[in-house]
Amino acid sequence: MDKLAEQLRADAAQINSPISPELDARIQASLQGITPEAAAPLPPKRESKSFSSWWISSLTGVAAAVVLIVVVNLQAPEPVPVVSNSTPQPLILPTVEWHARTAVLTSPLEQEMDNLQSDLKKAEEAVKQDIDRLF
Repeated sequence: MDKLAEQLRADAAQINSPISPELDARIQASLQGITPEAAAPLPPKRESKSFSSWWISSLTGVAAAVVLIVVVNLQAPEPVPVVSNSTPQPLILPTVEWHARTAVLTSPLEQEMDNLQSDLKKAEEAVKQDIDRLF
């Protein structure tokens, strides 16, 4: 890494680029046109509230909450109990009658597979013959 840094420094030292008078004038004008901003005045320091004012504000908040709860409870109507004259009905579930039967195969599965394959071959031949007739 040191060799790379040294090479970059050597390459930078070899760069010789003259600055045109117009560019130099623009840079100088930019630098002189900048004025530092005046520091904004700090807001006045607020006095910290004393412990007693904190205590008074807390008590005021608690008192307001208690008054609100009392007012809301006094205005609420008395709840009316609901009395049901009927007795609860038992839950009735429908019953399903299952008639389970064992599947009976008329022939072995291998024979069924052979029958299906032969039916597919016959259908394929019929389709080919229909296509030949059309064209």
